Amino acid sequence: MPADKIRVEVEGRELELSNLDKVLYPAVGFTKGEVIDYYSRIAPVLLPHIRDRALTRIRFPNGVDGQSFFEKNAPANTPDWVRRKRLPAPGSTKDRETVDYVVADDLPTLVWLANLAALELHSPQWKIGADPDLLVVDLDPGAPAGLPECCAVAVLMRDRLADDGITSYPKTSGKKGMQLCAPVSGRQSAEVVAGYVRRVAEELERSAPKSITSKMAKKLRPGKVFIDWSQNSAAKTTVAPYSLRAQPLPSVSTPLTWSEVEAVTKGKKGAVRQFTAAEVLVRVDEQGDLMADLLAGGPEVPA
Repeated sequence: MPADKIRVEVEGRELELSNLDKVLYPAVGFTKGEVIDYYSRIAPVLLPHIRDRALTRIRFPNGVDGQSFFEKNAPANTPDWVRRKRLPAPGSTKDRETVDYVVADDLPTLVWLANLAALELHSPQWKIGADPDLLVVDLDPGAPAGLPECCAVAVLMRDRLADDGITSYPKTSGKKGMQLCAPVSGRQSAEVVAGYVRRVAEELERSAPKSITSKMAKKLRPGKVFIDWSQNSAAKTTVAPYSLRAQPLPSVSTPLTWSEVEAVTKGKKGAVRQFTAAEVLVRVDEQGDLMADLLAGGPEVPA
């Protein structure tokens, strides 16, 4: 076997790992071996959030400064033991009727994906064969707005969703913004859920037009937070909790506490930021999965 390859056994599955010393985050020298180590260690809290969901990956074979590509189909060299599911492909840019998705249900699959430099893991708001069991609100700041402004809008959105009996959980995007995730019933279509989030976003825009927009036009975003309700479309995916992001630092889409978010709205600097992989591992050791209750199910949204 070439010197740059090793064979390992992960939960009874044999994998061949390669180029572990290859630097994928040049700004800090973070290697593929460290990416694999992160995903191996975060797996207990990450896997429940992507299990039974059709996974879209963004691969960076030459690191975050190199070319990347979205991957929905299982690649040709996918091991037989990796779960695959053939599903319709709404909104496919390649006019495919179906896609053979990878479904990451276990640690060996996660390690295999990390070895392919699949740095970012994105999943839909529905499990295979079901309607959405998650509602997602993407908060995208237009400069000079940033995370502090996102935190302020997140609190407004939290309180508005709570009026309808919906409990939401915040996380960073790992890039510049935030997302709120909320468990919903799984008995309503994506169109119904997206329509509800859109109505709430428009309501908040009317109440705070100088700081919030619900419209996608980028020319309307400077200095405002765009509430992207369209993430609830059946064709859309959202970065998974605990996924790495392709940024100069190995940042992570990180679950937060509401007290951290509220602290930012009260002027406490640094309470919420884009956390790195090492910091997230410490947070999970200390706090567990702050989004564990997402998996418990939730109510129907007002139609």
